Amino acid sequence: MILLKEKKFIAANFANEREIEKVVEANAEYIFGPDSIYLPKMLIKSPDGIGTIPDGFAIDLASRQWYIVEAELSSHSVWNHIAPQVAKQIIAASQPSTRAALIELVVNLIKNDDELAEKIDELEIEAIDIRQVLTEIFEKKPIVGLPIDAVSLDLKEWAQTLKVEVKLWIVRKLVDFNDSTNILYEIPDEFKPVFDTTQSEESDNVSQYFSDVTVVDLIERGFLKSGDKLSFTYKPRGGIGTNFIATVLDDGSFQVQDKVFSSPSYAATFCMQQAGSQRKTINGWSYWKSTNGSTLAQLRLNYISKTNPSAA
Repeated sequence: MILLKEKKFIAANFANEREIEKVVEANAEYIFGPDSIYLPKMLIKSPDGIGTIPDGFAIDLASRQWYIVEAELSSHSVWNHIAPQVAKQIIAASQPSTRAALIELVVNLIKNDDELAEKIDELEIEAIDIRQVLTEIFEKKPIVGLPIDAVSLDLKEWAQTLKVEVKLWIVRKLVDFNDSTNILYEIPDEFKPVFDTTQSEESDNVSQYFSDVTVVDLIERGFLKSGDKLSFTYKPRGGIGTNFIATVLDDGSFQVQDKVFSSPSYAATFCMQQAGSQRKTINGWSYWKSTNGSTLAQLRLNYISKTNPSAA
């Protein structure tokens, strides 16, 4: 339950699968990461000609990963509905023609979307190289990304049987107790899945700890101190660079100007928009820098190296 003044918002079921699909499509950057590109439904074919339509594809340019996206309801059977549907999509997505079509679609989107072009600039990917970058991404196995309203034991067990990685995000619906037309949707903070099969792979020990490290952890281990000043310089495409300063508070929040933010990414998003960008989100861990020039992401890796040497 969420309380907003005199209002009470309680958990509710999605009306249908399309409702959760729309929430994911409208908020894909908050799920798959700020440097991701989301492609809504398109028809792909498996080798035997069976048509299959995933809810979308997401391409994370920062981590060089791509996702087959299937937004689901926990009321659907894992073994009779979700499993066979995803199996067809994995087969179809493995076809060279499918991947080639996705590359062309992304290239055309970037040409016609200033916000996407801004992402490419920030990642220091030259326009001439984007097709090669996308080719390298699509040569990898896709990750199955499932935003869903609840995660069952059956769903986890099925995910662990797949030969591809699976990530699950919980998307919740809440309605006003006194007015069911007044609706809130809840999605994860900091793009963090609730379940991730990559965390069981010994080959990727860092990912097991990386997303769980908080700013408070860095403070407690001395990598940051309350009162430290962090800097963030942002220059929107075609704009002027602006420098921002954040003060680290005792509870791990960031104070920028007269506002306090609970996470580095929220603070960085505020600054980015103050600088004139139209982007909705950004990974603050990669942009806020300490006085010695280390990003928060680098400090987080240092923390992991010290506290979990086997994961470094």
